[in-house]
Amino acid sequence: MRDKFDRQLERLHVELIRMGALCEDAISAAAEALLKGDSTLADAAEDAERELDRQERAVEDLCLKLLLQQQPVARDLREISAALKMISDLERIGDQAADIAELTRYVCLPADRQTLHIADMARAVIAMVTDSVDSFVKKDLSLARAVCAADDRVDALFDQVKTELIALIAADAAQGRQGLDLLMVAKYLERIGDHATNVAEWVEYSITGIHPSKDE
Repeated sequence: MRDKFDRQLERLHVELIRMGALCEDAISAAAEALLKGDSTLADAAEDAERELDRQERAVEDLCLKLLLQQQPVARDLREISAALKMISDLERIGDQAADIAELTRYVCLPADRQTLHIADMARAVIAMVTDSVDSFVKKDLSLARAVCAADDRVDALFDQVKTELIALIAADAAQGRQGLDLLMVAKYLERIGDHATNVAEWVEYSITGIHPSKDE
C-alpha cells in the first residue's frame, strides 16, 4: 500500500514540476514578446496559460484521489494539502503572464528600453517560480525560505520601474498611455512574485506544519 502511495506522490511531484515549467514558459514568452514586439511569443504565453488551466484540474484530481483513497496523515496529509493550495497560485501565475502577453499587443518599449528594469523583474520572478516548485519536490526548507526572501528584490525592482516610468512620462507626456501599460506589466510581474512566495510558504507548511504567515 505504501509503495502505491509513494508512486502516486512521485507522480504528483512530476505534475507539479510540469506546472512550474509551464509557468516559466508563459512568463518568458510574455517578457520576450514585450522586449521584441513579437505577437507570436504573446500567442505562446497564452497557449501556456491554457495548458496550465488543464494541468491545474489534472493535479487537483490527483490530490483528491490521494486524499480519498489513501487517507494520509501527518506530513503526507500536509504535503497533499499544500499541493492543492500551490496549484491555485501556479494557475494564477499563468493568468498574469497571459495578461502581460495581451498588453504586449498594444505597448511598445521605448528605444532606451535597456534603462527599464522590467526584464530584470521577469528574470527574478521566473527564478522564484522555479525554486518554489523545486523546494516542494526536494523538501528543501532553506530554498523555500530563500524564495520568500527574493520577493524583497522583486518589490525593490518594481519601485525602480515605477520611478523610471515616472521619468519617462515627465520627459514626454505623449508617453503617458504607454507608461501606464508598462506599469501594469510591472505590477503583474510583482504579483507573480507574490504568488511564488505563497507557493514557498505552503512548502514550509508541508515540511514544518507551520505556515509562516500564520505564525506572525
